[in-house]
Amino acid sequence: MKKMPSRGREEEMNSSAQPAPAVAGDTDSDDAMAGLQADLDRFRDLALRSQADFDNYKKRAAREKEDAVKYANSSLLQRLVSILDNFELGLAAAKTESEHSPIYSGMVLVQKQLNDLLEENGLQAIEAEGKKFDPNLHEAIAHEASEAAEGTVVRQARRGYRFKDRLLRPARVIVSSGPAK
Repeated sequence: MKKMPSRGREEEMNSSAQPAPAVAGDTDSDDAMAGLQADLDRFRDLALRSQADFDNYKKRAAREKEDAVKYANSSLLQRLVSILDNFELGLAAAKTESEHSPIYSGMVLVQKQLNDLLEENGLQAIEAEGKKFDPNLHEAIAHEASEAAEGTVVRQARRGYRFKDRLLRPARVIVSSGPAK
C-alpha cells in the first residue's frame, strides 16, 4: 500500500472546514429564520387559544355542576306537587262536609306545614287567576266567554310551580275570550 503524504490530507481537511462564501447562503438563512419565527408565532397563538378554551371549559363545568346541585331536587318536587294536588282535592271535599271538624282543621295545618317546607326549599306557587295569560307560565286548556278582558285567566284548573328560577310545572288555566256576543 502506498502511503499519502500527510501534508495533502491536512490541506483537504482545512479546505472542507472553511466556511462557504456568504453570497447565496444569507438569503436562505433569513428565509429559514422567518419561517421558524412564523411557526413560533403560530404555535404561541395555538397555545394561548388552547389555554383559553380550557379555562372556558373549566368555568362551564363548574357552572353545570353548580346547576346540578341547585336543581337536584326538581324531580322529587315534581312528584310531591302532584301529591299536594291530590291533598288539596281531599281538603276541598272535607270542606264541603264541615269546615269546623277537627279532621278538616288538622288537614289545613298539615297543608300549611307542607307548603311552608316547599317554599323554604325554593318552590313557589304560580298564582294565575285574574292575571294576563303568559304562555311561559300558563297552559291554556280552554277559552270561555266572561266579563274579564280577553286574554285574562278566568280560572285555574291546576296550580303551576316554579323551582327557584325555573318553571317546574305550568299552571293549567281557562282563559277569557272576552264578553259573550
